[in-house]
Amino acid sequence: MAAELAFYTDADLTRLNTLGLQANARYLAKVSSESAVLKVLKSVTAQRLPIQILGGGSNLVLANDVHALVIQPCLMGRSVLAEQGDAVLVEAGAGENWHAFTQWTINQGLSGLENLSLIPGTVGASPIQNIGAYGVEVADVMHSLTAIDHFSGESIEFAAAACAFAYRDSLFKSQEPGRYIITRVRFELSRKPSISLDYGDIRREIERLGIVKITAKDVASAVIAIRQSKLPDPAKLGNAGSFFKNPVVPTAQAEALRQRFPGLVSYPQSVGVKLAAGWLIEQAGWKGQQQGAVGVHDRQALVLVHRGGGTGEQLLQLAADVRASVLAKFGVVLEQEPVIWGR
Repeated sequence: MAAELAFYTDADLTRLNTLGLQANARYLAKVSSESAVLKVLKSVTAQRLPIQILGGGSNLVLANDVHALVIQPCLMGRSVLAEQGDAVLVEAGAGENWHAFTQWTINQGLSGLENLSLIPGTVGASPIQNIGAYGVEVADVMHSLTAIDHFSGESIEFAAAACAFAYRDSLFKSQEPGRYIITRVRFELSRKPSISLDYGDIRREIERLGIVKITAKDVASAVIAIRQSKLPDPAKLGNAGSFFKNPVVPTAQAEALRQRFPGLVSYPQSVGVKLAAGWLIEQAGWKGQQQGAVGVHDRQALVLVHRGGGTGEQLLQLAADVRASVLAKFGVVLEQEPVIWGR
């Protein structure tokens, strides 16, 4: 049995972030149980240093070395907790690979997570970012989660409604960053498929495959094919997925932009209009551009890449340049998705 707690000093984080940026953490603790989390939190180190929580490192920019105690929850396990009619409650440990977990649920005959296939990261990190893709986000299917409050050491259960979910945001990301260490997450899924084909790419891929009776597995296969065709594999080319959020602007502003740019890609929302950030960046001339070891991906302008040997500061400068160009051309402010450590 693997040790429930592994502790490292001056830990190299290069392999623990999908951008492949080099930086060291003063201390790193990998914890595989709730008791190990509590042991770390009671240590002298935890009392003297700030704490950072690390998932799969897929939504992280390391600007410099991290003078903190980095805790990486590695709790494993997947199980069906309860069933009532078509509704099925499942649970996974925070350290479970997100994509592997989505495929496990599909193989259990469950629907709800198929649109979120192939998103990098861990189950525990998914509610922090409120990850989403192709019309579905974690907030739509999460039931509850368990987290340990590092201030009190208390284990707390959060219902989905208590997580303050918003677009790529949550209580754990913006309101109380680093306070809660998520250990387990529960999702309410269904044995009755609820297929979401709102995004044209998925519908076109399904049609290309000639599928008539669509299942959750079919949707997952389509999503995987689309993501593989557009997005670089972090194992081959350093990236953090979508680097910017799709901005939501007032309807009047969107209409004014459409008058100037008839090809504007947009999606009406209950309030305002969501603009495709990738389209804005591409139209500003950034697609495929390089600045030394960092650049904008040549197939998806929403993705910034690191080819090796660069720094987090260089990547953040590129991001600032992209934002400035989009603001100058469209009058739209882009907000980045990844969190920054080392600043």
